Amino acid sequence: MKAIKPLSRPPLLHVTVQESLKSYIDDNELSPGAPLPPEGFLAQQLGVSRNSVREAIKALESLGILETRRGIGVFVKAFSFEPLLANLAYGLGGALREVAEVLEIRRVLEVGLIGKTIQLIGAEDLAELKDTVERMRRRAERNETFAEEDQQFHTLLFRCQNNRMLTGLIDVFWMAFYKASDFVNLTNADPMVTWQDHYDIYAAIEARDEAAARSRLDQHYDGIARLLATSTGAKAQD
Repeated sequence: MKAIKPLSRPPLLHVTVQESLKSYIDDNELSPGAPLPPEGFLAQQLGVSRNSVREAIKALESLGILETRRGIGVFVKAFSFEPLLANLAYGLGGALREVAEVLEIRRVLEVGLIGKTIQLIGAEDLAELKDTVERMRRRAERNETFAEEDQQFHTLLFRCQNNRMLTGLIDVFWMAFYKASDFVNLTNADPMVTWQDHYDIYAAIEARDEAAARSRLDQHYDGIARLLATSTGAKAQD
């Protein structure tokens, strides 16, 4: 005879209130900036204390769903990747295996979509890419790293696609990778080599050579993957 399964714990009250508030937002199709009813009204409708409502609101604020405007009220917040960005980078920590997986997703995303950039990119974005690559070169010649320019370069590659979801995902993967892997230590390669990678990608895009752009972008990520593998091996020997 099979044993009786233990009872699962009911969810905490403030978690239940969170779900109710999210359902309220969805059911009423509240758009960003729409106000929620006052805490007292919500507590009365839900049959819970104001403290439970307050805890639920704070939790939803941390998820980027709500925002409290002091002295005014609680409002639905516009969607943002920022909470995911912060939590993903923090959660990965120094786990190089997870960082490698994030890198692979980013690689597939960028290599797969670079063809559309070749079709759409205009003179303004090309000029900014060129300027960013030039700043990379100057820093590389001083044997400096250039994390800020690196992020800007990859953002500029896809800005012309006018896809906010894509831009957000690229930011998430970029920041998660560099925060988790410790940018300066992990990418302790010759800065001139890193600059050359980016220059070659830019040159292929300027020439509208999709095959070359895909190849050079892929090679760039292949080099980073090798650095990760080397770092993983080094840590395993510590």
